[in-house]
Amino acid sequence: MKTMLDRTDSDVVLVVDDVPDNLSVLHDALDESGYTVLVATSGEAALQRAAQAVPDIVLLDAMMPGLDGFEVAKRLKAEAKTAHIPIIFMTGLTETEHLVAALEAGGVDYVTKPIKPKEVLARMGVHLQGARLARQTRNALDAFGYASIAVRASDGRLMWQTPLARELLQTYYGTSAPETPPAILQWLRRHLAEAQRQIEPPRLAAELGARRLSIRLHQQTGDDDWLIVMREVSDAAIIESMSLAFRLTAREAEVLYWVVKGKINRDIADILGASPATVKKHLERIFVKLGVETRTAAAGMAMTRIRQVHPQFEG
Repeated sequence: MKTMLDRTDSDVVLVVDDVPDNLSVLHDALDESGYTVLVATSGEAALQRAAQAVPDIVLLDAMMPGLDGFEVAKRLKAEAKTAHIPIIFMTGLTETEHLVAALEAGGVDYVTKPIKPKEVLARMGVHLQGARLARQTRNALDAFGYASIAVRASDGRLMWQTPLARELLQTYYGTSAPETPPAILQWLRRHLAEAQRQIEPPRLAAELGARRLSIRLHQQTGDDDWLIVMREVSDAAIIESMSLAFRLTAREAEVLYWVVKGKINRDIADILGASPATVKKHLERIFVKLGVETRTAAAGMAMTRIRQVHPQFEG
């Protein structure tokens, strides 16, 4: 049975090296410094451990037999679940081309061998501070009902997502990472110029019955990565308010809600799974209860009442 790592007291570090002596030195130094340490002796094992535990940072040996560190980094960065994890390369290769290759593969930093534990700890501290803040921000957003994703504008890749964001994207768009829903990607690219000038673009909305997903561009998090924040709003409370205010049945309140939204009878019938004739009958009873003769008058009366109770409502 898989056990979840407790992150409340320590950060989780995955150390990847095919030399046992290197692992031992780093394990002891990190453990003494209060980190939770995971180890892997091959590239394949590193990918498995990272997928299972999602560490806070990875110390990665560049040169290993089989799957080397460069390829491991590329694969970690290609998966939405692990793309956000900072990777520090450990390498005995000091030529510029190898160091550039490490950074291009997704590394944020490197240390040279032979490993000096104090140097490693210092470098880790710098990158973990940023990673910790980003994680706390994402967790806080989820806790308050705001889901967040990071999208790379150039290739449209969804770089990471919070658990709530994963559920919402699947529900509203039927997509999963690393795919960014086309509608969100088009919206992002359409407004990139103003976003780069720090002008917040118009929000994007997706509707699912009486549920609505509001999507806004929050900030740039890298050269080409953008943080997008989403929140779901359910108008079920508004429908219930109309039912109570005008003494409507639940179905009549739903019909009136969609009238306020500007839908015609045929559209309302499709949404509610009824016939246009049934919608018409509901609407006739609504007119009687509200004391009006037209759908425009009914919508106006309903909108006035809704905004008294739900001032944030957008008709």
